[in-house]
Amino acid sequence: MSFEKVYVLDTNILLEDAKNIFKLSDANKNLLVLPETVLDEIDSKKSGFDEINFQAREFARILENSEIISNTKVNDFKIVRLNIVDKYSTTIDIISKEEYVINSKNVALNIINDRKILEVAKFAQSHYALETNFLSLDIMARTRAISLDIKTDSLLGSNTDEFNFEFIKTITIKFEQLETINNASIFDYDSEHKPYNFAYCFKVKGSDQVLLACVQNKRISILDEAEIRNQTITPLNKEQLFFSNAILSHYFNVLIIEAKAGSGKTLLALSGALKLVRQKFFQRIIYIRNSIESLDKGEDIGYLPGYEEKFRIYNHPLMDSLDYIVRSEHKRRANKKGGLYEELEDAEVTSRVDTLIQNHGIETMWVGEMRGRTLSNAFVIIDEAQNMSNKTMQMVLSRIDNSCKVVILGSNKQIDNFYVNKHTNALTTLLKSTKEANDLVKPFAIKLEKVLRGPITEWAEQIFSNEKK
Repeated sequence: MSFEKVYVLDTNILLEDAKNIFKLSDANKNLLVLPETVLDEIDSKKSGFDEINFQAREFARILENSEIISNTKVNDFKIVRLNIVDKYSTTIDIISKEEYVINSKNVALNIINDRKILEVAKFAQSHYALETNFLSLDIMARTRAISLDIKTDSLLGSNTDEFNFEFIKTITIKFEQLETINNASIFDYDSEHKPYNFAYCFKVKGSDQVLLACVQNKRISILDEAEIRNQTITPLNKEQLFFSNAILSHYFNVLIIEAKAGSGKTLLALSGALKLVRQKFFQRIIYIRNSIESLDKGEDIGYLPGYEEKFRIYNHPLMDSLDYIVRSEHKRRANKKGGLYEELEDAEVTSRVDTLIQNHGIETMWVGEMRGRTLSNAFVIIDEAQNMSNKTMQMVLSRIDNSCKVVILGSNKQIDNFYVNKHTNALTTLLKSTKEANDLVKPFAIKLEKVLRGPITEWAEQIFSNEKK
């Protein structure tokens, strides 16, 4: 049996998606190598309700359909060749060793496991007379591989170029075009319009006037800025205006937002959601946050929705936003009455937040509890999308019916999940999906670049992201 390449797989490749094994096999053109340590790590992840637990169990089911072809020993390494009985008969070599070079004394378990996996990768590189590549999503593991002269790569998405779609486009128009621009075909003003050009700044030639508009059904819809600003959290720049308009618009039903820390994404999403619930367009607000807590500790936290103490502890972004909204509403009412403004006591804020949660049907959900459920009549906010795998996002979105609106928030500068990277996570996949027109949903996407939380946050974003003003 001849192969074109050999891929030695790290654990995270299979926990990102168990079916990666078939993709990498490429109809049995490539030989796949699994160090025994990878099997041990996958086995330890089989219990639980999060996506990596499902992927671990899925991989176990895949292995159940395998048969042993050969069992050989080369030096200190034992090689068990398996054939997975599928359409293309995928071939896998499982390589083990009784004693590894790594000394376990005073070394963390994850480092020990990485060294064991790389020891197998080093052996595979010399054993097979083929191009051998170690695949991992973990930059530290890949860096160690490079230091050992092991050829290595990440598992990248189908399109690995930097994402730079022009969600907001600026066009110069003549003054006399102002009267006919609303509801006109976008192609009358921009012959090069692309599906991902969701928003436009129309600059009037010879003046400082700028019209903000979005594109609906390939037609120009001028923003009603007064109506957009009429909510608890007022949009403060054009990106926020476009975002808030998309939230309040009944045209768009899937919003994908890539935003810096402190750009107001959660606040604006919640503010718009509260307004739509008050207007009876939705019955409830569902907040789904995919985080390290939900990845590793979800089964220990419990999955019951509600506003009890665990609701607060593990959903800090939501609770902080509700706290801010309560204080902002109090200040807004005081200003309208023209009376003396007094800060609310913390106990009163907590009470009002609880009332807000009850009156607007605000629930929190963990990714692990969503299988088998159907979400209806809800404004759904999915936070930390950069920490979701494609499989996780697919599962979450497949729970949402056509009576819902969904807002997906995330930042590719804040990836905490070891099983995804900026090329393979769900946020990037969704952003890139806007490249082509889709008649199934009405998407809207935008990037919020302006940090509004304060100068410290903006300063941190600049110096640690190597960005200039």
